[in-house]
Amino acid sequence: MTAPKTPAGTIDQSDINRFNALANSWWDETGPMRPLHLFTPIRLDYIRKSIQNRGLVPAETSSYLPFAHLNILDIGCGGGLLAEPIARLGATVTAIDASDGAIGAATAHATDHNIAIDYRCMASEELAAIADYQHHFDVIYASEVIEHVSDIKAFTETIAQLLAPDGVVVITTINRTMPALLFAKFAAEYVLKIVPAGTHQFEKFVRPAELRAVFQECGILIDDVTGFVPTPMGTFKMSSITAVNYGAAGSFA
Repeated sequence: MTAPKTPAGTIDQSDINRFNALANSWWDETGPMRPLHLFTPIRLDYIRKSIQNRGLVPAETSSYLPFAHLNILDIGCGGGLLAEPIARLGATVTAIDASDGAIGAATAHATDHNIAIDYRCMASEELAAIADYQHHFDVIYASEVIEHVSDIKAFTETIAQLLAPDGVVVITTINRTMPALLFAKFAAEYVLKIVPAGTHQFEKFVRPAELRAVFQECGILIDDVTGFVPTPMGTFKMSSITAVNYGAAGSFA
């Protein structure tokens, strides 16, 4: 099989440099990655819900390894905060990130905990250029990633190249709204300082309608958008409110 034309690069090198500098902090739940640790349970719940809603696994199952038959791709895996729990559910996980520091931290942590994950330091378009991975993955998720890529259209085209015909794609990201500018940018980075300054660029936040449109161009229908809102307990829950954080899921039309 001939490899497809590689899309324009999707990597924002300034973001890669920033995350390389934080490589040793990925598994420190009190450090710069603390917000991601707090956010991981709701991200995992949404991924599971999206997989179940498309019948890839039963909604009710007694299996300890409900994902055992699934090939899953984690794009922008960072230190493996989602890849590890997904792998523990039985999935065959390929996890990629352009940050060699993040991949190093992820690989070391998985090795220490005897978790089998195929970690690779590469961009999604590089993986899509490998014939064996074209339309290979039952599930592709990119969590808190799309707001960091340099070319969203190229990024979604790459996902379409990698997604199996009956597969599901799951995105979690930040809406481009005034509340998001206030809370996810200014408050988080400069007031509360719960993430490093410069982590986000407001103009790269993505509205749900924009996400739907760009995926539709490559044949993927986003048919679920769900908001994530904080609770008084410091956790997050799913909501119809998408003003700041939200998840979106879809499959080929």
